[in-house]
Amino acid sequence: MSEPKERAATRDHHPSTPSRKRAAAAPAKAPANAQRRAAPNLAIPLGLHIPDGKDALLAIGDRQVRLTNLDKPFWPALGIAKRDLLQYYADVAPVLLPHLADRAMVMKRYPDGADGEPFFMKRAPSPRPEWIETCAIAHASGNVIDFPMIQDLASLLWVVNLGCIDLNPWYARCDDVDRPDYLHFDLDPVPGATFAGIVETAQLVRTGLEGLGMAPIVKTTGSKGLHVYVAIVRGPTQKDVWRFAKRFALDIAALRPDIITAEYKVAKRPAGRVLVDYNQNAWGRTLASAYSPRPRPLATVSAPITWDELAAGARIEDFDLRNMPARVAAVGDLWAPLLAERGRFDLAPLVQSIR
Repeated sequence: MSEPKERAATRDHHPSTPSRKRAAAAPAKAPANAQRRAAPNLAIPLGLHIPDGKDALLAIGDRQVRLTNLDKPFWPALGIAKRDLLQYYADVAPVLLPHLADRAMVMKRYPDGADGEPFFMKRAPSPRPEWIETCAIAHASGNVIDFPMIQDLASLLWVVNLGCIDLNPWYARCDDVDRPDYLHFDLDPVPGATFAGIVETAQLVRTGLEGLGMAPIVKTTGSKGLHVYVAIVRGPTQKDVWRFAKRFALDIAALRPDIITAEYKVAKRPAGRVLVDYNQNAWGRTLASAYSPRPRPLATVSAPITWDELAAGARIEDFDLRNMPARVAAVGDLWAPLLAERGRFDLAPLVQSIR
């Protein structure tokens, strides 16, 4: 199995960058700037209401966001329009925005709603508001792509207004796009697998990670499976995080080949197993963020849950665009450990042992 190619993104490509554009840096050693900088202004107007009407010009502080086609059906069978999607994101913004700040955003746009054909868009479109910050990332091809970043409520609504149903942030922050601050496993059912098998796999992954001293957290994907995440000390490169994830996934699959596979090639995956997908840790890949609605028939949301809730029978369809704001108000941000300074696992020694 070939390893993903490691790419570098350096300031050399950007001798002059405006204040709203940030060039990604990739130092050769663990970054001295691993300490988080002051967070952007994430103040959220309480009770923000998306106006009625087909289009609207919404004032948020000193910024204006033009919202369009608000009546367009996004989940026609559920009576959910684009306005409702924007309102949802405004409602959950206080818990969502800290998880998006300072990260490049890969846009997956659904101009015709959840049932329509999507397309990916990496480069921030022009024209765009002057206050949209971008993250310039160099790719192996030599291209430098200016990804948009979601730094506040105005930029969040601007991105969603482009037709982005779910949000797909970069794993590492823009000041060093080669060094992520979490690792994760995407637990994805192979045809024939049951949700009970996914839950059992998640618990096995949890036990294995806890046995190494980690503190994994879990969320539904909002689609078919579960995501297990671990907050790590920033230092190892994305390629090294990928190497560790691969080794761990192969070991877990070897322990329970009756329910788990880590097979990279789709055609070779045995039916009825749960894929512990380590390859999503590769450079440039993304997963739907916590609190993202998904383009599924029930407008389900990628919902952080507790391990107790999972054991008690929580299911993907329990969390959707209409009930998630009330849940957030009741339980707060269960994804907060990914933001904490303390309690992050130092992956570097384990990475060294598998090189």
